[in-house]
Amino acid sequence: MTRKSQYLLALYIEEQRSPPPVSSGRIAERLDRSASTATEMFGRLEADGLLTHEPYAGATLTEDGRARAEELHESYVALSWFFRVVLELDDHEREAMEIAGLLRPAVAERLCGLVFEDLDGVEAEDVSLPRDDHR
Repeated sequence: MTRKSQYLLALYIEEQRSPPPVSSGRIAERLDRSASTATEMFGRLEADGLLTHEPYAGATLTEDGRARAEELHESYVALSWFFRVVLELDDHEREAMEIAGLLRPAVAERLCGLVFEDLDGVEAEDVSLPRDDHR
């Protein structure tokens, strides 16, 4: 996933937890980066029209940023589910965050659909898509 995509996805997730603006510190913590690095990326994303940034207050996704982040989130959820249920990875959310931007949502959904077909006899609660635990 590109760094920009990671920041968009992290901002989207944080906006679901509490109303914007979201501080650079919260994004930095989620992505294991420094607050100054997050602030710098906010500037780049603002220049791309994907968010608005108010110094000392935080960032808010624009309509275009939210649309892109929603697509990323769909892939993130599908991949997180796959990594948790099928591959049984402990750090499934971090792994999904790293590569969600590399797949279109339709590809991630198709991956899950193919896996569902091969999961005969698995309990329903084991195959439900994960809710975002960070909300």
